[in-house]
Amino acid sequence: MEIQGKVVVVTGAGSGMGRELALELVRRKAKVALVDFRKDTLAETVNLVEALGGTCSSHVLDVSDAKAVLALPAQVKKAIGEVDALINNAGIIQPFVKVNELSLEDAHHVMNVNFTGPLMLTKAFLPGLITRPEAHILNVSSMGAYAPVPGQSVYGASKAAIKLFTEGLRSELLNTKVGVTVVFPGAIATNIAANSGMKATAFSSESSFPTTAADLAARQMVDAISKNQPRLVIGKDAKTMDFLSRLNPVYAAKVIYKQMASLLK
Repeated sequence: MEIQGKVVVVTGAGSGMGRELALELVRRKAKVALVDFRKDTLAETVNLVEALGGTCSSHVLDVSDAKAVLALPAQVKKAIGEVDALINNAGIIQPFVKVNELSLEDAHHVMNVNFTGPLMLTKAFLPGLITRPEAHILNVSSMGAYAPVPGQSVYGASKAAIKLFTEGLRSELLNTKVGVTVVFPGAIATNIAANSGMKATAFSSESSFPTTAADLAARQMVDAISKNQPRLVIGKDAKTMDFLSRLNPVYAAKVIYKQMASLLK
């Protein structure tokens, strides 16, 4: 899909990859609808977009709020025009604990934000996207969808659900002009832990684990949209585990365990 002149919805746009996605899209002359549940950080992204001379709209909402999501397409259309692309980037991690210690409330929250939210957003925008000359949906999964991380089992399950949902959606839309991409980032230098209500973890920029810069990840994701790339794996860690999990999934799980088990103590 040609990026220039398109209207793109970006969730989780208040910080991290979402913010970098918005800025990269603006640099490529797209208009962006910025979505996040945090009003203050979303306003910061708006300022950065406007500093680049970009056009945007700002929408403060929780992606797991069905009523708010249903109203979003009309709000974006009124503000900046018909939507050409949807990037489901918003996501949270779970508390870094084993399943036996994870509350059902926290488990439901992770699933609602990471899977039900993107599902509802896709259903809200898809009727309009199908009518566009060309359109795209990009869903952010995770390395955790195929490489089990101890202490993040429900998070991994939510991202595995996104993987299969996106792949199925792509198959359903093969005879349309709507492209679909699923992205598997490894550790990205963002503040996802703090945004999820937790202290720094291996998923955050404060950790000692190698990470990929958020702006680099964003460039690769926008490139994937422009090329209608079905699948994108970001980061050396994600690529290595993608290979190992296909070759020997039991061994791959042990490698991850050795790297991450200390975080559960």
